Amino acid sequence: MSDSEPHSDFDPVAPNAGEDFDPVDVFPDSDDFDLRPGADSCYKCSACDTNCPVAEVDDDFPGPKFQGPEQWRLKQQDDEDDHEIDDSVMDCSNCMRCDDACPSGVPLSQMHNTARGEYVSEQMSKTSVEYWRNRVLANYRASAWLASKVPRVANFAMNFGPARWAMEKAFGITSERDFPEFATETFREWWERRGAAAGSRERARERREVRGLPADADKRVAYFHGCYSNYNTPEVGKAMVRVYEHFGYEVVVPEQKCSGTPMFANGMLDDARRHAEVNVSSMSDLVEQGYDAIASCTSCSMALRQEYPELFDIDGIEDVASNTFESVEYLRIHEDLRGEISDADIGGDLADEFAYHAPCHARNQGLERQAVELFGDLDGVGVTDVGNSCSGISGTYGWKAEKYDTSMKIGDEMFDHMEAADGETGLTECPTCAMQMEHGTGYEIRHPLELLDAALVE
Repeated sequence: MSDSEPHSDFDPVAPNAGEDFDPVDVFPDSDDFDLRPGADSCYKCSACDTNCPVAEVDDDFPGPKFQGPEQWRLKQQDDEDDHEIDDSVMDCSNCMRCDDACPSGVPLSQMHNTARGEYVSEQMSKTSVEYWRNRVLANYRASAWLASKVPRVANFAMNFGPARWAMEKAFGITSERDFPEFATETFREWWERRGAAAGSRERARERREVRGLPADADKRVAYFHGCYSNYNTPEVGKAMVRVYEHFGYEVVVPEQKCSGTPMFANGMLDDARRHAEVNVSSMSDLVEQGYDAIASCTSCSMALRQEYPELFDIDGIEDVASNTFESVEYLRIHEDLRGEISDADIGGDLADEFAYHAPCHARNQGLERQAVELFGDLDGVGVTDVGNSCSGISGTYGWKAEKYDTSMKIGDEMFDHMEAADGETGLTECPTCAMQMEHGTGYEIRHPLELLDAALVE
């Protein structure tokens, strides 16, 4: 530098930032989960939009990209009060296929759940019919508990034509669907009558002896049965218990509430958190004792594995998430399930050709092919994969009168593939997908655990 050049304090080696330097506060401090890294990862490829089943049939729906990172960025502006959550966020079905489609790992469903929660909390009228209809649907466990006290009366009343017509007109619950029947004995009532955990421990010990395993083998699972397997299809829960005991597992059924899946989909995050706190508390205690958490519903396992740690900060939540498995998945990991299947056969009413639909929440866990792969070697059974389309019902979504036509349009491809498959029996892990499959085709629907029970348990 020549003597004639002006003097400068700039040093290219060290930043010219004194003690008084204040970094730019791009986004204000918040107690919420930091979604900025996920939003920054979005490079607008639109893979999420092209894989969204709602956007495929509804041209007015702006799609996951807008509902997620774009809407989130708008809310971070200084004038964020001018950017309310768009009400179209309630048109998202929470199928979570956008998560699976995104090549850069944007937490789209977490953004959608967060936005729905904010919309319902701050913008939705608490005196509207829509709000209370959604609240009732989201809290299905409460109405199911009440109906289970008088199941025969509830089954008649809920499917009485004039009552269904009145519910649609007054409350916005579609009259097009048949309400699922409530069991005359819930799964938990059966579990207690059978001897509960003590009885399971003894039966598991006996099976270990038969299989040549140590009596004290560390084979213990905690069953998260969910609402539907408890109140509507206890045969699924019974099959799960019998199959796991067959392999020498001690089964416990801890205190639990709803997984929260229907609450996430309806923006009822405060309700979901209250239920999650109970579930995490009971499950985390068991995880510390060496139990793994098992769910027979893929939406329940998805909630415990992914949505809980994404949305809530609860003690023990990470341990529960990392030790939660879908029921068939767990056996495939820890047992020679395929080997036992190859030596078995099925007769009676379960000897059939099955049209298998992989639920969206199974796909998000990488489980979309497991039933087809597993039962391919089972004598007496044929399983046809009916493709990667969404069923369209998405839990409570297809029960709303204004969403019914959309849900059926989404399901059209699945219905066509089912009807083209051999046989007239469906197979799926998701109870609401099963409702849609039966509604659109008239087929009887079974759970993979029921096939395993019939094939393996004496």
